[in-house]
Amino acid sequence: MLPHIQAIHADDPEYGYRFITDGLRDMGYKVNEKRVHRICKKYKIYASIHKRGRKYPISTTPAHDDLVRRNFRANTINSVWFTDITEHTTTEGKVYYCPLKDAFSNRIVGHSIGDRMTSRLTIEALDNAMSNRSYPSDVIIHSDRGGQFRARITKGRVTLHKAKGSMGAVGTFADNAAMESFFSLLQKNVLNKRRWETRQELRIAIIRWVNTKYNSERRQRALGKMTPIEYEAVYGNMGLDRYPIYLGEGVR
Repeated sequence: MLPHIQAIHADDPEYGYRFITDGLRDMGYKVNEKRVHRICKKYKIYASIHKRGRKYPISTTPAHDDLVRRNFRANTINSVWFTDITEHTTTEGKVYYCPLKDAFSNRIVGHSIGDRMTSRLTIEALDNAMSNRSYPSDVIIHSDRGGQFRARITKGRVTLHKAKGSMGAVGTFADNAAMESFFSLLQKNVLNKRRWETRQELRIAIIRWVNTKYNSERRQRALGKMTPIEYEAVYGNMGLDRYPIYLGEGVR
């Protein structure tokens, strides 16, 4: 059993003994959490928790009211999307990644990747998500107060898509904790796995992990141990399949 525990943990370092137990049960093992906990403790197999350092300042001037107020779950699909930007270095230079996550299923519904952190990055991500979700109306788009989200062109795009902008309090990362938790997973499973030589190489790795692992395979207790795609198929009443992801024009 130990090799399987180590393999599950290696595949996703964020998994603690509870998620590892779920994985073992999926493989056919009849085990309880206490036994798995003892094995993990003996062999020092622990969940890795990483806090992502903020790489850019947050303005004190909000562009929108806070419509979410730390309520990170939604009762219906396409009612609340969270968004943020993270960055990572390659030998060629930095890569900036802007995803949008549906609060109903925790699914990444759209994103954009570029080599510059501008409002164009946020617009491409929003356009991609709207296209993937067939242009729903009245979606709340929640972000922090980064300049890219406060930009007039970004606010205009939100209005064009008949969505509602929302922003958390200044300097309070907890107001966008839903994205912080996703970025922590991304760092452990992709960004910090190795040294990245090219932007294209890292871009492909991010897209592959989001599509084949996070959205499709990573079970979440908040979703009743379903993956985001499974949860939408059962409760979203839409029968959604995987979405094509727009890679953005900033990376070649």
